[in-house]
Amino acid sequence: MVMGPTHAMSGAALWLAGSAVADLAFGIDQTSAELVVGTIVCSGAALYPDIDCAGRVTENKGGSTVARSFGVASLMVAEVVERLCYWFYLLTKSKKDKKRNNGHRLFTHTAVHAALIGLGTGFLAAQFGKPAVIAILFVLTGLAVRGLLAETVEKKGWIVVTGVSLAAAYGMYRLLPEGRDYWILGLAMGIGCFIHILGDMITKMGSPLFFPLPIQGRRWRDIGLPNKIALRAGGKEENRILLPILTVLVVIGMFYNVPEIQALLFDQGGQGASN
Repeated sequence: MVMGPTHAMSGAALWLAGSAVADLAFGIDQTSAELVVGTIVCSGAALYPDIDCAGRVTENKGGSTVARSFGVASLMVAEVVERLCYWFYLLTKSKKDKKRNNGHRLFTHTAVHAALIGLGTGFLAAQFGKPAVIAILFVLTGLAVRGLLAETVEKKGWIVVTGVSLAAAYGMYRLLPEGRDYWILGLAMGIGCFIHILGDMITKMGSPLFFPLPIQGRRWRDIGLPNKIALRAGGKEENRILLPILTVLVVIGMFYNVPEIQALLFDQGGQGASN
């Protein structure tokens, strides 16, 4: 699978770029706190689909980066999700679908799932406001931190992740304005999941993006690049090219959204961007 930092950076870069386009083209403005929350949600969501990759829960070993974010607790969740995905695959697969012995890269790696989880997140945020946002932010901050700082938090990582997530959730609770429904977090969640799928599709394994549409008689047909040009997960192309590019894009996006930078770019002699 594509490494955690690459997934997390891709989510952050896409949300920052999309926010800039939304502001310029449609006048959709966000406060600094809202922009930070959306970026964290999209970054964490870009790792979330790998919650279907469990390890040996009772021994606290193995599993994806995401599955290990909160220690044994998240590993147990990953175990349940992987089994559910595997059972769902057995129920829905066609005769031409290949044999599988686990649930990784199945339902959580489809466009249908990205849409459903985005709608669900948006509904919770719109219906319950800040309390739901704080809960969502706590979980997805943990995923983002675990992905971006995988080596740093390798030992006792879940303790660091949990502490940072709690601090971030509390900080955002104090900074976010009241009276907002925060439906946009559903969009961030859906986009983050979708960019994860696209990231996996550039590797040799691919992802079943179009489930349940049958392709060559297979409902779970993996879609990806041809082997000749597909990336090797964790290989030099990802480490030396893709990840540095995404990192630069995130830095540019962060600076671009600083109000003082925008004033410098668009305000001409104090007349404003409209002139």
